[in-house]
Amino acid sequence: MRDTAALSEMVVKEKQRPELRRRFIKNRALYMMILPGFLFFVIFKYIPMGGLVIAFQDYQPYNGIWNSPWVGWKHFERLFADQMFVTILRNTLLLFFLNLLFYFPVPIILALMLNEVRINIFKRVVQTVVYIPHFMSWVIIVSISFVMLSMDRGIINELFVMMGFEKVNFLMSTEWFRPMYVLQIIWREAGWGTIIYLAAMAAIDPGLYEAARIDGASRLRQIWHITLPSIRSVIVVLLILKIGDVLELGFEHIYLLLNSMNREVAEIFDTYVFTAGLRQGQFSYSTAVGFFKSIVGLILVISANWLSKKAGEEGIY
Repeated sequence: MRDTAALSEMVVKEKQRPELRRRFIKNRALYMMILPGFLFFVIFKYIPMGGLVIAFQDYQPYNGIWNSPWVGWKHFERLFADQMFVTILRNTLLLFFLNLLFYFPVPIILALMLNEVRINIFKRVVQTVVYIPHFMSWVIIVSISFVMLSMDRGIINELFVMMGFEKVNFLMSTEWFRPMYVLQIIWREAGWGTIIYLAAMAAIDPGLYEAARIDGASRLRQIWHITLPSIRSVIVVLLILKIGDVLELGFEHIYLLLNSMNREVAEIFDTYVFTAGLRQGQFSYSTAVGFFKSIVGLILVISANWLSKKAGEEGIY
């Protein structure tokens, strides 16, 4: 019986091979389009993972990875014992939760508003205007903010003076750093984030809206009972992916805003890795910090995906 089953399995595999070959040849153009992205992730994402081994070594560049001495969990113990660890963890988590609370809903609200616009020309113009900041680098975004918020002839401070208020040093203030950071994120990314939600809304059956209108449902009722439930799975998936970036706020943006006066609230894991790794040459220690970030992100993604499935959603896998 076992021989018969094995023979049957071999026959099935032999029949599948020509079919797979034909499908590959038929869709070769699509596979060629996928190839650059696939190579990018393999070369720049997966292969460098082998370098994580130096987090468990006292890495010396002239000795190389293979000849550097092993130190085990030394760098992780140093990280958790460092007084800066609590500060950068607090700053990173607080900025992430502010980002999640204030930025994450904005693309959803903006997409809902754009979806209700019936004048196509106006809709396209608004979409173009809100998309443009995404294509600007953080250097430009932060530079514009500096010009507007500067104590020396900054537009905002000049308006304060005209209204009889004193000037505010936004750029050096620890109180204004977090609001400034969140507002810049919203300004740059909110428009771009609407693309996925608008695409999901375009797939909703128009018959549902017609039936709702016949029943006398207002536009707000249609949004609440049709649009939002229809895009709920997309919102959950993007939320899970966002949670995975809990310790990954982006180096460039924070580094451009960072200065000696606001370092207490602005120092995060990304800037700390840059300082310890490149400026001070502590490659193993900075790798351990990055490794810690990755592990936390992985655990949170798995946990959020598990919770979403428990709640009846599909999740990301």
